[in-house]
Amino acid sequence: MEKNDFTSSISAKISAGEAVKRISNVPEWWGITFSGSAEKQNDKFIVKMGGDSFFNFTVAELIPGKRIVWLITDCNMPWYSDKKEWANTKLIFDLAENNGVTELKFTHEGLTPDVECYKDCAPGWTHWIKTSLFSYFTTGKGVFRPPSR
Repeated sequence: MEKNDFTSSISAKISAGEAVKRISNVPEWWGITFSGSAEKQNDKFIVKMGGDSFFNFTVAELIPGKRIVWLITDCNMPWYSDKKEWANTKLIFDLAENNGVTELKFTHEGLTPDVECYKDCAPGWTHWIKTSLFSYFTTGKGVFRPPSR
C-alpha cells in the first residue's frame, strides 16, 4: 500500500552541519514550549502546544549533516477524537548539501490524509518548515505565529 506521508522541502545557503544544529534548536523555529534536548541520538524532549497537549520525542537517529529522525513516543492531542494520533509517528529531516546549499526534505511519517489532524497539521507543518525553519536557516530567526487551535 502506498504511503501518503506529509512532506515539505526547502533549500537554503547553509551547510548541512549548521542545518542539523539549527533543526535541533527546536524552540528557535517551532513556536512551542520545549524541554529536554534534541542535540544527539537518544536525547529526549517534550513539546507542549498549550492546554493539556504534549508530545514526547526521542531522537531515534542522528547522522551528522545527513539525517535526523524524531520518534514521537507519546502524546496528548485533546482537540482530536484520537488524542494519541501522533504516537509512534516520526519526524524525518533528510539533508543533502551541494555547493554550499543544503536541501532539506521533511517527512512526518504517519501523517497521512486519512488521519483526523491532517487538515490542520499539513498547513501547520508547511508553515513551520517552509516559512519558519527556512527563515531560521537564512536569517537566524524563526517566524512564529499563533497556533491554529
